[in-house]
Amino acid sequence: MKKVLGCIVLSLLVCSSCMTPGKVLYLQDMGDSSAVELGNKYEARIAPSDRLGIFVTSFDKELVEMFNQHRQSSSYSGRGWYGYLVDVNGNIYFPVLGKLHVEGMTRIELQDTITRLLRDGGYLTDPLVNVELSNFKINFLGADGGKVIYVDGDRCTLFEALALSGDLGTYTRRDKVRVYRQVDGKMTCRTLDLRSSKVFNDPYFQLQQNDYVVTQAIKGQYYRQEVSYWLSWVSAFTSIFSVVTSVMVLMNL
Repeated sequence: MKKVLGCIVLSLLVCSSCMTPGKVLYLQDMGDSSAVELGNKYEARIAPSDRLGIFVTSFDKELVEMFNQHRQSSSYSGRGWYGYLVDVNGNIYFPVLGKLHVEGMTRIELQDTITRLLRDGGYLTDPLVNVELSNFKINFLGADGGKVIYVDGDRCTLFEALALSGDLGTYTRRDKVRVYRQVDGKMTCRTLDLRSSKVFNDPYFQLQQNDYVVTQAIKGQYYRQEVSYWLSWVSAFTSIFSVVTSVMVLMNL
């Protein structure tokens, strides 16, 4: 009976852990000489709760200091945070210029806007403005656990984010990776298949700040865990049965 039970359990484990290349390989439709035309050029748009690093330089060192009052940094979760926090209405308050509505702008558009305001307002004759997104982060949840990755710059593809996070696990589905994104006050969801090169031209392949990437395990992994769970109980009952049998044999001696 024990041998039969062991064979059944072993067979279940082998079947549940079987993995094929079709389940785990990325971009399976691309060969050695393949080329995919990229149709979208993505630029991150500033949104509420973004933190912006804005630095102004000029030949006039004294005047330019008043525009760099938020340059000091502080530590938060091991990262340096500085600059201007975009409020819920999409505004920041910039020295001298006052309230600026920045939501929806790209980094370059905001640089050009501040440069023009400083020059046209007569504050600086030769302003050079640099804007950075200081808290571009992507949130991972699902089969491989939860983690947050921080991105330098204002552009990150899904493959780049996966590389930064340590890649997907062997038993994580490549054909159903979901990206959740807040758009116009609504949480939207897109399911991406990383096995196909079509993913390159999906608008959700280019991640935005604060996106959620949610993964799920291949079903076989759930079965494998379930079999392992019941196997541990079978092993425990078998051990108890052996002990009881041994005790009864000794008592009959």
